Amino acid sequence: MTEKEVVEVPAEGEEEPMQMRKAQQTYEIQVEIDDAPDTLFSWRKLWAFTGPGFLMSIAYLDPGNIESDLQAGAISYFKLIWVLMIAHIMGLLLQRLAARLGVVSGKHMAEVAYSYYPKWPRLVLWILVESAIVGSDMQEVIGTAISFYLLSNGAIPLWAGVLITICDTFTFLFLEKYGVRKFEAFFCFLITMMAITFGYEFGVSAPDAGKMFSGMFVPWCSGCDNNQVMQGVAIIGAVIMPHNFYLHSALVKSRKVDRRRAEKVTEANKYFFIESAFALFVSFIINTLVISVFAQGMYGKTNNNIRDVCYNNTHNDMPNFYKSEFPANDDPIQSDIYHAGIFLGCTFGIFALYVWAVGILACGQSSTMTGTYAGQFAMEGFIQIQLPQWKRILITRSLAILPTLAVVVFSGGIDNISSLNDFLNCLQCLESGIYRNLVDYSVHQLLFLYSWIGTQFGYNAVSIPITVVSAILYIIFIAYLTYYCLVAMEFIPPIKSKWLAEPMYHDFNAPWLETKSAKNSIGSSDSHDYHY
Repeated sequence: MTEKEVVEVPAEGEEEPMQMRKAQQTYEIQVEIDDAPDTLFSWRKLWAFTGPGFLMSIAYLDPGNIESDLQAGAISYFKLIWVLMIAHIMGLLLQRLAARLGVVSGKHMAEVAYSYYPKWPRLVLWILVESAIVGSDMQEVIGTAISFYLLSNGAIPLWAGVLITICDTFTFLFLEKYGVRKFEAFFCFLITMMAITFGYEFGVSAPDAGKMFSGMFVPWCSGCDNNQVMQGVAIIGAVIMPHNFYLHSALVKSRKVDRRRAEKVTEANKYFFIESAFALFVSFIINTLVISVFAQGMYGKTNNNIRDVCYNNTHNDMPNFYKSEFPANDDPIQSDIYHAGIFLGCTFGIFALYVWAVGILACGQSSTMTGTYAGQFAMEGFIQIQLPQWKRILITRSLAILPTLAVVVFSGGIDNISSLNDFLNCLQCLESGIYRNLVDYSVHQLLFLYSWIGTQFGYNAVSIPITVVSAILYIIFIAYLTYYCLVAMEFIPPIKSKWLAEPMYHDFNAPWLETKSAKNSIGSSDSHDYHY
């Protein structure tokens, strides 16, 4: 089978939707798929479709996820690995729906939202997506800056590492010039680096395999307090990234699927699901490695415990300024990316610290470009505007850098950076609920936000009204989107109202039903039952 990269053009008999003509599409170079008849399974076909799922899975491995993992291990031992597994299963189901939407409709989620929602709800969704992307990008900035700091033993200060990230992002633009397949291969290489580096940490720390598998398959958290329950919610918020659904629905368009033929749509959906399942399985393994390492090494430990290890292990070759990062007290150990690296270095030698830093660098760099793509797709879909990628990167990365720099400069630097990551995971958790429209889960998210605000700021005359108003607006918007979801599934009839505009159904087509070849294919045998 040969794979060629072609520029997408509307198939014969398939009209280009109106809003698609308004903006040139990003990622428009496609990989052409072999036209051979589909079989039950073909490795060659799977290879042709492999790529978008791995780019999507990078969002499950960004620095925010890694920090959530190590905190879960340090706070809850092995008890929450089953939550991580369920989060990945939930993510797979949602990513499958996103990919199917892109294949069947030929449009990604932001384009569908443009046709389906009225103007103002659509703009609100766009703002939420952009805020999620900026929040995720801030975590990538933080992780990358910390990795530079650790790799240089403090020679590159945190603020300098933050500034470097605005430059290194542009290097990814050159990768696209070499084609879609090479671009995807590079990100698979970065995922491999994460697997190797975090696998190394797993090997040297040798966690208890029995407890690890028990925590994976026993869905319970015996003796867990409120902090551990909230950590479980944070895992879901960190793993399921809301903007990733928009990204995945657009990335599948990088494969040229003949939508005039129902069997080809079915084939694409099948292989995209297999690829996504494998990619998220790899992501789950990597996340599990991180949880296990810090469950084994940091659970129940105090600052004094780790401080003693740093000073008493004379063979770790750690600089003295690292050893003093853990204060001489019996408070629980601070669990963030920075202190986790120092813990590994003190315990297993400075090489383990460098390996950890390389893994975090791979996480930060790999998730950078996917966030840029998600933002570009969202902008050109929701508001029909496309910016050159260098402008998009500059805007998104600047919005991420400014608040991060403020935290670094004005709030004590690297020791206080984890509180910003906690807030960002909370933000991702809330926005995930908006896209899923699950009312009961939204209640859990609001409780998580209530707990986080109470811990960080306390409740007073300022925070209480802001929290109440935000919660009310959040619930109203969830209800609004739920209405459109129920109408789309034909559970309820549409309500005629100026506030509930009818979707632009003429923007959607089904070319496999409209062309003569598709009609003959479907009508030739009643036994053919295609499921999309």
